[in-house]
Amino acid sequence: MGDIFESAGQALLYGLVGFAVMAVAFVALDLVTPGNLARVVWRERNKGAAVLLGGQMLGVGVVVQAAIGASESEEGLGYGLLSTGLYGLAGVVVMTGVFAVVAAITPGKMGAMVLEDRDGKPHPAAWVQGATYVGTALMVGAALS
Repeated sequence: MGDIFESAGQALLYGLVGFAVMAVAFVALDLVTPGNLARVVWRERNKGAAVLLGGQMLGVGVVVQAAIGASESEEGLGYGLLSTGLYGLAGVVVMTGVFAVVAAITPGKMGAMVLEDRDGKPHPAAWVQGATYVGTALMVGAALS
């Protein structure tokens, strides 16, 4: 019975680390897109921003999942939590860097472009950028295995 509580406690701690990494990722995305991301998604109901944020959060989840899997060590729980956080943050850095590279090689200002909704549909760039987050996360996650 004690193993169940210990495992549940570890799951809670890893979940908190994952949540912290997601919060950092949200702030990073907010910095590279115009306006207040929370307002743009939840109040203005911008579909492009939602696609982009959804892709990023899914990507961060993939990286954190791979980081947790790679964190098992004889060093103990503290080491596992630290490595998960660091690997997760590395994934956020790589994903944000890829966003910047894609923005540099495409016409117009990418951060603004992905937030352009027309006729109730997100700009195609939002789908591309959202998928780029997921693809980048899969590569980072594979590097952790």
